[in-house]
Formats: sequence, structure tokens, C-alpha cells
Amino acid sequence: MKALVIIPIFDEGVKMKMTSTRMRDFLEARSRRDPQIDIMLMDDGSPKPNVEPMAKKFGFLSLRNPARSGVGFSIRRAYDYGLEKGYDILITMAGNNKDNPDELDQLMEPIVSQRADFVQGSRYLSGGNFGNMPFYRLFTTRYIHPLLFSLAAGKQITDSTNGFRAIRASVLRDPRLNLHQDWLDQYELEPYLFHKAIRLGYRVTEVPVTKIYPDKKLGYSKMKPIIGWWSILRPVIYLLLRIKT
Repeated sequence: MKALVIIPIFDEGVKMKMTSTRMRDFLEARSRRDPQIDIMLMDDGSPKPNVEPMAKKFGFLSLRNPARSGVGFSIRRAYDYGLEKGYDILITMAGNNKDNPDELDQLMEPIVSQRADFVQGSRYLSGGNFGNMPFYRLFTTRYIHPLLFSLAAGKQITDSTNGFRAIRASVLRDPRLNLHQDWLDQYELEPYLFHKAIRLGYRVTEVPVTKIYPDKKLGYSKMKPIIGWWSILRPVIYLLLRIKT
């Protein structure tokens, strides 16, 4: 099997280097050879074109959007690349050093062992870790969004906003998914895909993972409090009310 780890990047600077270094160290120390893992830095039109040189330095793949187009647009473009190149598993993880590359094999294991089609990383399951998150972010990501998401999807989920996940490629080829909608270009794509995978009857499971946000002096998050939260919430509302499909 072949897996592609997609790392969306927008102006991450030193955090991108930290992520790339941890990923390289993981690959060098990894004893398993199945699945084969390739890494892609997916640059969403960063002002400084330093992602491609970084990818070359570490032996990674890279794609770049000509202009900033949104994280959903970027992930979708990388998914299309992965499907075209015949990867079996598509993984997304943060480009700002929040996620732990050492957990990639446990994230993929349910797919490799044919027990799941969609594996969601959860910082809130026993064995997971979320570090020192601000209270408002902890409250919304641990309680508010998972509650609404679980009600809409019909399945209890503990971490519905975590982008650290692995998906069997065949799920993304399902014609009942409509990822190429303009309204999914920002943060909407990830909860939309998660919800649809559940509703379409795919085997969905969660595994515990670590998600530690970087120090605030390095830039905590690019998500704007109101606009960003509406972006990840509206797929849940739209699908629940059947405004979108």
C-alpha cells in the first residue's frame, strides 16, 4: 500500500521547518515499510515562495496554488493528485507543528488492517493529548462542535474539528461525494467530508492522537474567531437541514 501525507501550508515560516524536520526524523526512524509513505507540502500561495525549496531539501513532494485559495481548496487539490497517482491512503496533518508524525502508523492501522475506511484522530479520546489550549477553543472543540456534529451525522464523535485523519482512497472516488463545490474552499471541506463518510455508510472510527498548538509567539492559529468558526460549523447545519448535499 502507498500513503500520501498532505500538509497544507500558508506562510508558516519556522513552524513549517519544524514540521518537516519531525516528519523526516519519523521516516528515518520508522521500522515499518508498509504502507510506503510520501510527504507533500501543499502551499496555498504563501507570500514567500519558500515551500518548494523546503520540500526539495527534505525530499518531499510539493504543490503550490498561484494565489491563496483556502485550506479546503488546497486539500482537495492534493486529494486529486493522490488519486491520480494511485495512492491507497490519503492523510492530512497540520503544517504548523501541531500534530505528531510518530502517530501516523496508528492513524493508518485501522485502514491497513481492513477495519475502517475513515480514521479520525481525536485528542479527546483516552490516550490523546491537547496540551494547554485556551478555554474557549477547548470548550468549542471538545463540546459544542462535536455535539452538533454527532447529532447531524447520527454517530457519536469526540473530535469533529481535528484535521489529522486518514482516508481510504476509494472513499474519495465515491461519486456521491461532491468535494468540488466552491463553498468548500475554506474550512468547510473537512467537516463536510467527515459527515458524508458517516452518512454514506463507510466504516468510520476515531483513534487517540496528540495535538499541541505552538507557542503564541510563533503564531497560535490563522483561524479567525467568528468567520473561521462559522466556516467549520456551517457544513453541519447545511447538511442537517439539507440546504447542501
